[in-house]
Amino acid sequence: MRTHLCGETDERLAGQPVTLCGWVDRRRDLGGLIFIGLRDRAGVVQVVVEPDSPVFADAESLRNEYCVRIGGTVRMRPESQWNEAMATGKIEVVADTVELLNASAPMPLLMTDEDGEEVRLKYRYLDLRRPRMQHNLRLRARLYRAIRHSLDDQGFTELDTPILTKATPEGARDYLVPARVQPGQFYALPQSPQLFKQLFMMAGMDRYYQIARCFRDEDLRADRQPEFTQLDIEMAFVEEPDVQNLSETMMREVFRETLDVELPDPFPRLTWRGAMERYGSDKPDLRIPLELVSVDEHVAHVEFRVFAGPANDEGSRVAALRVPGAAGLSRKQLDDYAGYAGRYGARGLAWIKVNDAAAGLDGLQSPIAKFLDEQAWQGISAATGAASGDLLFFGAGDWLTVSTFMGALLVKVGRDLGLVGEGWQPLWVTEFPMFEWDDDEGRFLAMHHPFTAPAGNDAEALAADPANALSKGYDMVLNGAEIGGGSIRIHRPEMQQAVFSLLGIGEKEAQQKFGFLLEALRYGCPPHGGIAFGLDRIAALMAGEESICDVIAFPKTTTAQCLLTGAPSRVPEEQVAELHIRTVGDDE
Repeated sequence: MRTHLCGETDERLAGQPVTLCGWVDRRRDLGGLIFIGLRDRAGVVQVVVEPDSPVFADAESLRNEYCVRIGGTVRMRPESQWNEAMATGKIEVVADTVELLNASAPMPLLMTDEDGEEVRLKYRYLDLRRPRMQHNLRLRARLYRAIRHSLDDQGFTELDTPILTKATPEGARDYLVPARVQPGQFYALPQSPQLFKQLFMMAGMDRYYQIARCFRDEDLRADRQPEFTQLDIEMAFVEEPDVQNLSETMMREVFRETLDVELPDPFPRLTWRGAMERYGSDKPDLRIPLELVSVDEHVAHVEFRVFAGPANDEGSRVAALRVPGAAGLSRKQLDDYAGYAGRYGARGLAWIKVNDAAAGLDGLQSPIAKFLDEQAWQGISAATGAASGDLLFFGAGDWLTVSTFMGALLVKVGRDLGLVGEGWQPLWVTEFPMFEWDDDEGRFLAMHHPFTAPAGNDAEALAADPANALSKGYDMVLNGAEIGGGSIRIHRPEMQQAVFSLLGIGEKEAQQKFGFLLEALRYGCPPHGGIAFGLDRIAALMAGEESICDVIAFPKTTTAQCLLTGAPSRVPEEQVAELHIRTVGDDE
């Protein structure tokens, strides 16, 4: 039906006939001349219909989003009319045929960023016509292609794992699927292919990858969807550096092929403890040139118990955040930041404005300055590098709580004051705690997942001090977002059983839920490890989008609904009865 794409029609075709198909992006009637912006997946080209053209009347009837085919001759625009913002901006097509392929009803949305999420998702097929969304989905396709090129070249095999599988006891809720031919039994949709990719290693596949669809029945936000896509990688006979180095190589190749961007070589590395100490986050954004500094040793002697208490407690800290040149912030702004820190557990937020660094305590403006002596201030000043015009924030209390709320504050202040740098800043975060304590459940939870290997190989030592155990887990972070997480896996059945026990999973429950894994570990399972990358999140970062919804073709709302199809929905009672289940709620 067409000879060329609209967005690829340029000066090289000057004087040649073309036939184009697409949608009317806009139509302008200048009283004798009609200009049509014709759009397809490659872009927009300007079509001109002259007043003596036999198709002038046909062109007059066109409206926005009509689907048309137009034939004509490419000609150069006058140089004064070149549009450098368009790939086709030096030419126009003089129409000699205009064929209406399909008219469009009045559009239910503006086809701009001003459209709200609800209308965009309800009419997603129209929203996806927009150049921004076309760009995002094509970028995503290039991302997939680059991943496959890199991993195929490194000897990996792309394999599939089941979608209908067994419910898992950790992580988010599973989506359950009733088994019609097994009354009262349920499949679960996979939260990840974790166990199956480990079984591939036991089967000798050695290097596996999969671009996998995964499902989690959890509360949603901008970077969460009930169904999502991740890249799963697993390797046999490896330790942490092997997986990390291969993943770095892949990511550099992917960014080079997809965006023509060079990432650092090598990526920097931080331990989990170091990341929390310096940035208050296990996914720090290294583009923000701010860091937390512990000042415990400088305030341990003061009579101000808010500082002295935590400073003399091994499980606590006093952290300072220096914000250069921010002493001019108003009291209302400072109070707003205190309220923001409160959302992350802060009971208060102290601050000092350094009006004159050379004047010592006399050069400070702060409600807490009277509680400090010259020794304390000189120590704080040296540790933070405070200078005239700077602002210092302080947090004191439990080590993890303080680190967390001060880290959130660091990011908030950095963004508010325009301190976020350009470019890409990846890093590895390593040596995660093996477990985290859940006060509500009164038990340990796995920091990554229950199949992550501990740093030591002694099950008895792990059981003796689980609170301080480190894991062989690692995360890849990019510009403040965790884009990948992985670990070396447990490959011995006795260690896996010991970890299950520490997580409150007894032998009977472990056999019921993971018996096939424990059995497989008995048959010469090799040491192995891997990593999984969130492809929705990576695509959103590459596209410069805040929400992963803008790089997913048909996403759900924050209430897990598909406004386009109306899912989820009720089904006929006879179909429900076939599944041997009953629904609870009002009939509709």
